Amino acid sequence: MIATDRNFFAYLDEMKIITILLPLSYHHGLSSTFLISSDFQEHPLKIIEKRQIDNNMKYICEFSKDYSFEKQYVIIDEHGGKTDLHIGAVIRTDAFDEKFYYDGNDLGVTFHAGQTCFKLWAPTATQVKLKLRPANSSFSEIVKMKREDRGIWSVTVNRELEYYQYSFLILVNQEWREATDPYAKAVSVNGEFGVIVRLEKTHRPRPNLPAIENAVDAIIYETHIRDLTIHPKSGVKNKGLYLGAGELNTKGIDDEPTGLSYIKDLGITHIEFLPFHDFAGVDELQPNNEYNWGYNPLHFNAPEGSYSTNPADPYSRIMELKQLIDQVHSLGLRVIMDVVYNHVYIRENSSFEKVVPGYYFRHNEIGLPSNGTGVGNDIASERKMVRKYIVDSIRYWLEDYHIDGFRFDLMGILDVETMNEVRKVCDSLSKGTIIIGEGWSLNTPLPVEQKATIANQAKMPQIAQFNDKYRDCIKGSSFNLFDKGFVLGNEHYVEAANEVITGSIGFTKQGLALFNEPFQSVNYVECHDNHTMWDKLIACLPDAEDSLRMKYHRLATSIVLLSQGIPFLHSGQEFFRTKKGDGNSYRSPDPINQLDWDRKIIYKENVKYIKGLIQIRKSLSFFRMRTSAEIRANIRQLPLAAPMLGYLFNRENDVILLINPSLKKQAISIPEGDWAVLADHEQAEISSKKILHGGEVLIEPVSINVLLKK
Repeated sequence: MIATDRNFFAYLDEMKIITILLPLSYHHGLSSTFLISSDFQEHPLKIIEKRQIDNNMKYICEFSKDYSFEKQYVIIDEHGGKTDLHIGAVIRTDAFDEKFYYDGNDLGVTFHAGQTCFKLWAPTATQVKLKLRPANSSFSEIVKMKREDRGIWSVTVNRELEYYQYSFLILVNQEWREATDPYAKAVSVNGEFGVIVRLEKTHRPRPNLPAIENAVDAIIYETHIRDLTIHPKSGVKNKGLYLGAGELNTKGIDDEPTGLSYIKDLGITHIEFLPFHDFAGVDELQPNNEYNWGYNPLHFNAPEGSYSTNPADPYSRIMELKQLIDQVHSLGLRVIMDVVYNHVYIRENSSFEKVVPGYYFRHNEIGLPSNGTGVGNDIASERKMVRKYIVDSIRYWLEDYHIDGFRFDLMGILDVETMNEVRKVCDSLSKGTIIIGEGWSLNTPLPVEQKATIANQAKMPQIAQFNDKYRDCIKGSSFNLFDKGFVLGNEHYVEAANEVITGSIGFTKQGLALFNEPFQSVNYVECHDNHTMWDKLIACLPDAEDSLRMKYHRLATSIVLLSQGIPFLHSGQEFFRTKKGDGNSYRSPDPINQLDWDRKIIYKENVKYIKGLIQIRKSLSFFRMRTSAEIRANIRQLPLAAPMLGYLFNRENDVILLINPSLKKQAISIPEGDWAVLADHEQAEISSKKILHGGEVLIEPVSINVLLKK
């Protein structure tokens, strides 16, 4: 902080509007004139409004000249009192965005013929310096940076600086701040500094995987890098690490696959990993002492170090993450990255706030940071350089890490235009990239029509949304632990279940449609958030036998896999994953969050059943219809008594799907002919030899039937 004796305060709130606050204790808050001074020149300000606010007199003044952000200004009142002019709300104006938008692709660190070049976007800074420090040294070198057009500060150092740590010193509003590079691709332990690396050393060939023609062909399996392998019986050597998540041919005590090989064997197509960009909450030097899901973002373009074998080596985390991704690709599977562009861990400590204070975050009508995310800050994605940052980051992960899809945490905080720009860059680089997001409508100061929410899905036709209506009507509300959903026989949810099972497109009532097309709906009953399905069943059915809970659980997962849309499974869901009743395990210890590979052995018959259903979905396009028109033309609802639901699919061969969530056997009539029973209460197998003959058949309690016309 540069010492300044301020009797009052002044802020640049628009390009030519200055707000001045005089305390009533200072000359009763009165001044009939104000001057603005810079470079020994003084100009009068025009007072256009004056009113008392609490213990201050507020003056709105107009500046007739063009404000120069390169200079420092002083405001002088009629009494000769002075104060420095602070950058205020001007940074949140369209005029500021237009003046300083920079479309270059060289922010951060670049290299040219033995030179290392640094660029930082900091338009409100009056000075910027580069701080360099050799690896394993306490000596720092300070290099002045030069201001260029569009608020860019740059410097070129005429030597190679590989492994050097670096940060920026920024002077804004007479206060020096030290910040890491928002565009840093590598960081030191716990993200204290950016680190200069030569990424070409980590490059590898792009995988040659066949394109996913439609998102409904995907089956997503969500897991956490640590959870996947940390269990003592995972059979994995590098437990809890990138390398462990990528180990192949690992086996449990039953000599059956675990880890990545198990996921491949299950039959899913996409693995969604919880956040692996650099995050707070785990000391990278002592990763076993803490746990975190990863929704505390620090550096969006650098991998997290707690999953690395050597977090002190900036290359280690990069290479090991890329090795994990390559291993996934080697099995013909794809990686979805969970990204958290909606907020940062602590706003005041973030590089965004230190580099351009107030720009990257939304503020409410009284100038305070908004909190729609619930963590103290909302990213202002609608601002041009914030949008550019998000799109640049997505491009980087696509190009350099070969990511196959993105899951946007709290996507409803972001704006429609940004999400469509993300879609555009994905399509330009990698056809078939899946984009899914949480389109919840949250209390953030962005016009409703601009929010990337389910309500605005029609404005983002190629982006899929987590279908919370699906989740809550199939299993019961996630926010009322004791609410029983459709699978528990609750007839209140039958109409809603009918709609979501058929793609949430308004199959029977157009007014109930959430989406225009089935590929926009991510269907799920369980994810890392809230209680697992098993734990909810224990709460809803405290006196039931586990055998009954297992039937309800299997039914819920079966419906997910046989509904129109994109099926989404939580890792371990197929063996009744429990978190011991913990409904918010974001920092709970391993015994709560780990995948319990013992349960895979105990419940191997259910794993086999779910594996069979996955094969049925992949083999029969009936369950993967690509358009709403196709669904309406090829699915006929059967007239069954509630709570049963049934559907006849007409194409080359007829298929019948029957769902009985009741505790009673149900007798129904099916068309004449021979029907192969692909799935029932006992087995799920695409090559099933079990046959039913047309006419009246009995459907077992709490079960599904998939019948294929012979």
